[in-house]
Amino acid sequence: MVMKNYYSLAEAAEILGKSKETLRRWDRDGRLSAVREPISNYRVYERKQLDLFVGVESDTSLDDVDNSVTPQKEYKVLELFAGAGGLAIGLEKAGLKCVALNEIDKWACETLRINRPNWNVLEGDVKNFDFSKYKNKVEVVTGGFPCQAFSYAGKKLGLKDTRGTLFYEFARVVQETNPPICIGENVKGLLSHEKGRTIQGMISVLDEIGYNVVPIQVLKAIYYRVPQKRERVFLVGIRKDINVAYHYPRPHTRVFNLVDALKKGDLYDCDVPDSGGSQYPEHKKKVLDMVPPKGYWRDLPVNIQKEYMGKSYYLGGGKTGMARRIGWDEPSLTLTCSPAQKQTERCHPDETRPFTVREYARIQTFPDDWLFAGSVSQQYKQIGNAVPCNLGQEVGFSIVKFLNDYYQSLSKPK
Repeated sequence: MVMKNYYSLAEAAEILGKSKETLRRWDRDGRLSAVREPISNYRVYERKQLDLFVGVESDTSLDDVDNSVTPQKEYKVLELFAGAGGLAIGLEKAGLKCVALNEIDKWACETLRINRPNWNVLEGDVKNFDFSKYKNKVEVVTGGFPCQAFSYAGKKLGLKDTRGTLFYEFARVVQETNPPICIGENVKGLLSHEKGRTIQGMISVLDEIGYNVVPIQVLKAIYYRVPQKRERVFLVGIRKDINVAYHYPRPHTRVFNLVDALKKGDLYDCDVPDSGGSQYPEHKKKVLDMVPPKGYWRDLPVNIQKEYMGKSYYLGGGKTGMARRIGWDEPSLTLTCSPAQKQTERCHPDETRPFTVREYARIQTFPDDWLFAGSVSQQYKQIGNAVPCNLGQEVGFSIVKFLNDYYQSLSKPK
């Protein structure tokens, strides 16, 4: 087959030795996403994507993917909306140095200070900080900014049109510091927010301040050494004067399950430590006692289904998170900020209770020695909001690879 930049679905299926339906499933799952061909606008696959996926899924019991790379110099990161440090831990493990972290939540800031006394934690509203002293002194700006609607003044959104939103602050800090690469992180729902206009607005703002956005991908945490079905959108901007490609981290072929998170094995070298946690009220416990591992509300007797679900019983949708007990041999469903709320139960496989704080942290791949400040509910909130540390590390490796390539390109003779 002739080498070219873009391949159709049929051509990509032939190259990878997969059926077209498998590729469609990978596209839906965000594992191998098709892109829009610049001229025809058809959904196609880039050659560099296919190169990464040759042989992927050949044996899901083994894992021959290694994204690790060593930084060729010290790369500095400025992190906004840092939370309890999930992304920062991952970037640190990838060899990047966090020079400053901004966060408004006082308990999350206390968590950062307890665990990393040497980190420069800037507590308070991001809009009250001037980051211009970091101009041309950091290689990366990251931020998991909340998704907020914009006021659309025209067809092409500009920076001033986003004023008052936290994305505006993210873009402002990128403009102030001028890093080679910036990475925004958000929930998958950002892609459909305001019928896609919000993400397009963000792209146009980054374009205005001098950054090209890499084709957006949804990264599924289960393919990046995280025992959890969590999906995150990454918005990667490359400064326009840089002619070096950024590549997302390659997905691993091995998927870790709940047993890998809570028991001694390849993820952790001991069983999960004991810790406090929430409990279900007695009426909920009686219902969940009847749910088998990997089961949910539909496994209950019909009369109890109707009583427990109330009006939700008659509404559409699977509601698969309700009265849900996780099984040992599956990844956890996405953790939330409150483990006992009715819409998103995540019941322990053997005991009728929510996961403890340390179990929550394990499922998010936090180290066991990472302590969380505040009440139990505050600790759950911090963990549930975090980027899984292992996913952060894999993204960190992709940043290091990009920066290594970038600085190598500067040393080459013109």
